[in-house]
Amino acid sequence: MVGASQPSMHLTDNAALIVDASGVLTYAGPADALTALQRAQSVDLHRALVTPAFIDCHTHAVFAGNRAGEFAQRLSGASYAEIAAAGGGIMRTARLTQAASEAELVSLALPRLLQLKADGVAALEIKSGYGLTLEAEAKMLRAAGAAAKLAGIEVQRTFLGLHALPADAKSATARTEFVRQVCQYWLPELVKQGLVDAVDAFMEHIAFNTSEVRQFFSAAQALNVPIKLHAEQLSNLEGTALAAEFNALSADHLEHLSTRGVNAMRVAKMTAVLLPGAFYCLKEKRRPPIAKLRKAGVPLAIATDLNPGTSPMTSIRLAMHMACIDFDLTLAEALAGTTHNAARALGWRHRGQLAAGQRGDFIAWQIDDPAEIIYWLGSAPVHTLYQAGIAHANLGAPAC
Repeated sequence: MVGASQPSMHLTDNAALIVDASGVLTYAGPADALTALQRAQSVDLHRALVTPAFIDCHTHAVFAGNRAGEFAQRLSGASYAEIAAAGGGIMRTARLTQAASEAELVSLALPRLLQLKADGVAALEIKSGYGLTLEAEAKMLRAAGAAAKLAGIEVQRTFLGLHALPADAKSATARTEFVRQVCQYWLPELVKQGLVDAVDAFMEHIAFNTSEVRQFFSAAQALNVPIKLHAEQLSNLEGTALAAEFNALSADHLEHLSTRGVNAMRVAKMTAVLLPGAFYCLKEKRRPPIAKLRKAGVPLAIATDLNPGTSPMTSIRLAMHMACIDFDLTLAEALAGTTHNAARALGWRHRGQLAAGQRGDFIAWQIDDPAEIIYWLGSAPVHTLYQAGIAHANLGAPAC
């Protein structure tokens, strides 16, 4: 069920999986190949449809408060940029997150992660970026690790060092100093503390420019930290081409991605992470250039972009459904986008496929048609999530 840019469904009837004691798949294929002893020790899944477990490769799951009021403002015609300029948006969440304790952030994030897990997510990425001070960013990253451990979900922690400017860093001098601090002091310290698996930046006309992001990526590259980028969401600053210069894992959003950016992603073997939740919530009209990405062979991933402002979504299946409806992805592309290609977006080589050597994370679905995974809205089909070959409780509810 995997491929680079145009995956197709490969269904094997009467199949079997073997997971060793370390939780790694050692076999995936026809059950006829099993020995008599292996059959005797097997667990019958009663002809369930089995897929890899889901990976949510772009979230901002650790935050305090919410921005429901801004949702109402956008319904009344206010734009994302206008709300941000008035002190809302990221800055509102930053103020609330800075004021919250680490324990509070863990307790707030845990239910969100459990909702994702109930939808079939076994691993995810969580970004910082609402701290805007070294102490608060470290607090967010620690909370991400703690919440994921409590939820029983594998996590990649991403330092979103250039997300927004603090309120006291609006002058040119203060802005320059903030970027310098992030690059020269914050990032090395967070890496030293073992809190950073990757870095990210928000490159936009309302956020950070080419020179600033280049400084940040250069600092990350010097420390051998993988790179990702929020790029071309609201405008085209050719951030994707910049990310490609640094061999970034992914560029995310991409509504305004240019042909140059598509080609840069192809050459750098980057993954395009589609975030249909933000596209939907912001009522965007310009879609990412899916056809050009397909033609170029750029892998397509899908994520919830779970955040309090522009994508308050805790269902990976809903993100898949939106990607199919709004971005014209196929069922096979949506499934690959939340499994194999999502793993690529995080630099994970041993997750996201049903194959020997992969981690034994998979979902057994009690459904008749693979389309039901994405078709149902509001509740998931009955399924059981297996992590490292160990079954969790049945999830989902019977479809009508």
